[in-house]
Amino acid sequence: QKEPEGGRKEALSVKKLRVVLFALCSSTEQAAEHFRNPPRRIRRWLRRFQAFQDDHPELSEGKYLSLEAEEKLAEWVLTQREQQLPVTEETLFQKATKIGRSLEGGFKISYEWAVRFMLRHHLSSQTRRGVAHPLPKEMQGNAGAFIEFVQRQIHRQELPLAMIGAVDEISFFLDAEILGGEERKENALQTVGNGEPWCELVLSVLADGGVLPALVISRAQPAAPATLPASVLLESKEHGCGDDEIMELWADRVWRKHAEGGGGGISKGMLVLDCHRTHLSEEVLAVLSAAGTLPAVIPAGCSSRAQPLDVCVKSSLKNFLHKKWKERAKELADSDSSTLLQLLLGWLGEALEILGNCPELIRKSFLVASVLPGPGSPRRNGDEQEELIAAMEERLEIAKSRESSPEFPGNAEVEADPEILQRLFEGESEAESFYGFEEADLELMEI
Repeated sequence: QKEPEGGRKEALSVKKLRVVLFALCSSTEQAAEHFRNPPRRIRRWLRRFQAFQDDHPELSEGKYLSLEAEEKLAEWVLTQREQQLPVTEETLFQKATKIGRSLEGGFKISYEWAVRFMLRHHLSSQTRRGVAHPLPKEMQGNAGAFIEFVQRQIHRQELPLAMIGAVDEISFFLDAEILGGEERKENALQTVGNGEPWCELVLSVLADGGVLPALVISRAQPAAPATLPASVLLESKEHGCGDDEIMELWADRVWRKHAEGGGGGISKGMLVLDCHRTHLSEEVLAVLSAAGTLPAVIPAGCSSRAQPLDVCVKSSLKNFLHKKWKERAKELADSDSSTLLQLLLGWLGEALEILGNCPELIRKSFLVASVLPGPGSPRRNGDEQEELIAAMEERLEIAKSRESSPEFPGNAEVEADPEILQRLFEGESEAESFYGFEEADLELMEI
């Protein structure tokens, strides 16, 4: 079937809209694999949809959910993504239907509406300008209050950059069935999933550009512990770890050692972290308090705006590890969990060494996330985020391989990024006991 010329404005078929929705929820590359269509064709369909919508603005008004209901759905998408939980056609439609049931006159769901919703609220999973996009109204207010709180504390307490940190977890899910089957083994390792992760990585960086050792918690033992990279700490737990225990291990093994590293006594600090999986336990709070460190808890759904690790480090690291996995996946089908873990630890060490040589990019991530005050407007910060991601991917040498796929020859053709279309389309921190911080200064924030 011949594709219409790029400038022709016509509606997409339901089949094509379904492919485009998959690309917005997951990625263009995953949609290409799932539906066996070249990425460039999927991007072309997305541009056609945009052109048609621009030519028929009446289709965007009043046909489906109210703006308020859509904002609730957008909040759900953002919080799912923060927790590495899947956002799929099925889960999106289920949630939309649940919200729509409360509306008078019901709710008419369609692929056309879903694609328009994802674009209108800047929810493409491949966004490279997350800091520039407006969040749903309530989240936007929460993010603004959080940023104001953090900047005020840094200024009032004169916190040293080396003691302003950001920490987050990345879970890895390994599908043994896919790995041992005949299908694409490249898809056996994922960073989105339900259920128990195969292993968890706790990543932390500093506002002065430093990278702290990464903590990996795994149910498996590596094949050869002696080869563990210097930048990686490993905890093997046969029955896994609860979220509290993961953060307790990290606070004790990584942050406490960093805070005490200077030898000159306690230096007040701040730690930026999200509110989902950390569940700041008494033990974690005790370690942070003893280290003079205030936890700055990002309000739910606001990490894309205010978490320095989300600016460029996490996405680049995930892409690097996925690239390494894809290069080796076909030969790993018969490998046991220990061998796979050893490989992952080696790749992680390689990535952390590169990150350690990019202090200027990590420092800038704190500015772009507005944790540190800077002159940036949302648009300027968005531009800088795009540049940061491109620079980080260049250092990690992953940009070149993004489009390569043996099933679809010619995929390397340069096409417009969905992000460009988006630009056209338009708790409390328990802080009273923290060493060196006056209770009156903290003005506890509501999340």
